[in-house]
Parts: sequence; C-alpha cells; structure tokens
Amino acid sequence: MTAPDDARETGPSEPRDGDRTVEAVVRPPVAARESERAQDAVFARPAGATGPFDPPEQPRPATAPAQQQPSPAQAAAFGRPAAVPGSFSGDRPGLPPRPVPPPPPEAVLRAFRAPAGQAGLQEPPGGRPGRRRTSAGPWWKPDAKSDPWRDPHAPAGLTGPAVFEEESEQEGPVVVDRKGRRKLRLRDLSVRVAVLVVLAVLLAGALGGGVGYLLTREASETPLLAPGTTLTETDDGITREPGSVSDIAETVTPAVVSIEVRIGDAGATGSGVVVDGENGYIVTNNHVISGADGVEGAEIRAVFSDGSGSAARIVGRDPASDIAVVKVEKPGLVTASLGDSDDVVVGDPVVAIGSPLGLAGTVTSGIVSALDRPVRLAGEGSDTNAVISAVQTDAPINPGNSGGALVDATGAVIGINTAIASLGGGSVGLGFAIPIDTARTIAEQLIATGSAVHATLGVNTRSVTDGTRDGALVLNVEPGSPAADAGIQEQDVVIGVDDQPVGSSEELAVAVDAHAPGDVVTVELVRGGSSTTVEATLAQA
Repeated sequence: MTAPDDARETGPSEPRDGDRTVEAVVRPPVAARESERAQDAVFARPAGATGPFDPPEQPRPATAPAQQQPSPAQAAAFGRPAAVPGSFSGDRPGLPPRPVPPPPPEAVLRAFRAPAGQAGLQEPPGGRPGRRRTSAGPWWKPDAKSDPWRDPHAPAGLTGPAVFEEESEQEGPVVVDRKGRRKLRLRDLSVRVAVLVVLAVLLAGALGGGVGYLLTREASETPLLAPGTTLTETDDGITREPGSVSDIAETVTPAVVSIEVRIGDAGATGSGVVVDGENGYIVTNNHVISGADGVEGAEIRAVFSDGSGSAARIVGRDPASDIAVVKVEKPGLVTASLGDSDDVVVGDPVVAIGSPLGLAGTVTSGIVSALDRPVRLAGEGSDTNAVISAVQTDAPINPGNSGGALVDATGAVIGINTAIASLGGGSVGLGFAIPIDTARTIAEQLIATGSAVHATLGVNTRSVTDGTRDGALVLNVEPGSPAADAGIQEQDVVIGVDDQPVGSSEELAVAVDAHAPGDVVTVELVRGGSSTTVEATLAQA
C-alpha cells in the first residue's frame, strides 16, 4: 500500500535491472500527518461556502441595449452596396497552408525523448516537490498564518519609529574612526603638550640649521683666481677643400666693395664688383647711386675689403637695365672673374657676397632656384624702370646687397644681386640677380660711351589671360613706331616673339630687349579671336 500523492516525498534512487530506476517511497509518521491536516484546516474553505470569496458580481441585464439605427447619410457612406452580397473578400485567394516543420534531428531526439516504456513529461531530477502550504512545500513560510498577503482580512498594525543609536563621544586625544583607524584629535590636546610639541619643532630646526652652518664654514674653498691657467685647444686643423664656400669667399671678397652714398645729411649703402682693377671700374646697380647723380655736394665712396676707401665718380648708368659703373682712382685693385650665365642651371650652388644693411663682406650661400625669371625693377627715389630676365636664388639677400656679386662654385661672378621679393622687407629666400652676360654688355657700353642702347617695339602693354592662354594686351601704339609700321593695333594680344612664348607684359619687354635696334622680329598676336603674325623692325629706345 502506498501513501497518497500529497504526502509522498522523493528520495534517492537505486539502480535496478542495470538501467531502470524506481522511486523509493517513505511513509511519514502519524504525528506529522496529523500536524499537516491541522495546518490544512486553517487554509481550507469554510463549511457551507461555495465559489470564490469575492462578492458576487451584479447580474447583467438579460436584454442588450437597443442599437441606434444609422442615419441615411451614414448608411449611404458606410452601407453595403446593393449589388454586393456577402463579404468583400469572397474572390480573394485563401491563405497558403502552413508549412510542416521538419522533424528534429536524431541527436536531439536521443537527448530529450522519454526513456523506453514511459510517456509524457519526465520527472524532475530532484523528484516531485511536496504539496503547497505544507512544511515540505517550496512556498511554505513559518509566518504564513499572519502573512497579510495570504489573508486579506488580517488586521493592520503600526510599529514604533525607527531609532538609530547615536555614536558615543570617544575620549581623546586618540580616537578610533568608523574604519578602525586611530587618529589624534587636536582639540583634546592640553596646552602643555602643544607647547612641548612646538618647542621640539623649533629646537630641531635650530639644530639642523646650526649643523649645516658649521659644515659649510669648515668646508675648504678653492681660490677665486688662478694665475697661469691655460685652456685646452685642439691641434687638428680644418680642411677647406677647393670650391668650398670659405675658399670662394676668400677669393672673391677682395673684389667686392661697399658703396656709400651721402647726400647732405642722408645716406645709403650698397655693394659693387670690381670688373677692371687696373683702371678702377666698378659695376653696381643704378638704384644705388642714381640719387647722387647731378646733385651738388653729393658724395659717392667705395670701401674695400681691407678697410681703405676712395672717392668714386659715376661713369654711366642705365635705368632700363639697373646697371651703373663708377670709377675710383686706386691702383692694385683685385678684379673679379666674370663667368657665363648661359652655363648656369637650376640647382647649382651659389654664394652671395655684399654689404647687407651696411655689414661689409657678408657671405651667404644657396642654390640657383630658377632662371629667366621676368622681374620688374622700380625703386622709390630712383629713376630705375627696368624689366630683367633674372637669376633667382635662395641665398639670403637683404637691402645693401644690391650691386654685389652672385658667384658660382668656381668663384666666377654669374650675376649682380639686384632685388628681393619679400613681405616685410627682409630676405625670405627669394633673391634676384641680373645675369652677368647682360651686366657685361651694358657695362662695356657705359665704359665706352657713358650710355647703353636698347631696342624697342613702341607699344604699351599689360598682362592678360583668357583662362587658357596668357599674353600681353596692347593698350596703345606709338605713332611711327615699329609696332605701328608692322600693323599692330590696340587690343591686340601679343603671345610670341620669334617663336619665344610671351605670357605677360614683362616677358614681352624681356623678349624685345634681347635684340638689338634694327633687328627684324616676328610677332605673333591674337586679333578678333584668331591668331596672326607680323614682322617688325625694332628701333632704338
């Protein structure tokens, strides 16, 4: 005979027949069953009570309230059309049949199906739990009888307020905080102890200071002066190879002079290059000495590398090329070696020598940054109005370098330093020099005749572009000029001279100045949207 289901407890299972298990049944004592019946009686339904404990619901009216008939407008808007019987979806296709899920894999079946000979749900691993509201049930609590959530008629009761124990005041001066750390409470220190602590600190400080003073007093000091002291020096000499900057500077600096111009109380400085030491001829820039030409009391002086100086006279000057020649009466001058600017290529090392800001004999170095750079020269206080095909260099050039030498790696002068491009007046690595071939030609004319000859086309132009091609727009044509004789008109755009492209008014001036008066040149121009060429015989400017 087995116990009823509500009093059965599961115990450990024992193996039988190899792989089958049976449930051991334990019969509780009679006293325990009587106690459970008494507890069940507390929560049992009272005798004669049926249905739930909630008050009965009010019976609903037997008849439903009369529905309000729709108005004719509502019936016309929402009513079924007379020709449509049944639902509106009668001709719609039905839903497809629900797909049959595939059977679970064999591994899942082996893992979760019931053992052989059993059906339905399996027993939990720990066995079935006991009945509810019993000592063996999982939801049983000792205070179930007085739990207001189980008995809605249980009376409510109020308890007293929450009381927190105040932390007792500890006796100082050493107290223990909540974390168990011992601390010193200063307000509990007596005056005597505080005074003793202060005196101890003062005594320690005085003792340390005294010891340090005595130690420094007793340390030996070396004499302040040491007569006969000799500092070390190296015996290795510096090797200066030929072609180095120092070698070039040593060779060329004696041929470069400083030009000092004084007009009354005003003065200016520049540089110059000795091109004929036997006769005392020095090449410089026109804008360096032009302010003193023809001015009574003006003085021009050349200062040489050895510190000596000599008065200089203007031989000739050319505002159209910014070249001038002065002459000094001083024998034994070192003559500079003039090179060939046509042999210069971009990237060649160069050295600039001059007197920037009056600092004579200043040497800077760099490279050739560009060639044939059209640069317009015009200085305030000077009549210079030239366009040169300049040698561009990144060797630092500053005011006062004008007229100085730009020298290549062999020590030959390849240009006369003339101008800089700058935002604030100082060097930013954009210096320009007149090619020595041009300077040599102009200087020879000035030494021979006192003036230089240039060719002219007889037009005034400005630079223009249409986005695809650049050129020089003819603003006016001088009557009787080579341009007028060749048929060049205003608003023509010159784009080439003798197969040399012209992209600006400066490039046109350089292209014309490269020829001599009387040369016949072919001028390519754009007129009315079409290109044409004309021939012009250049005249003397």
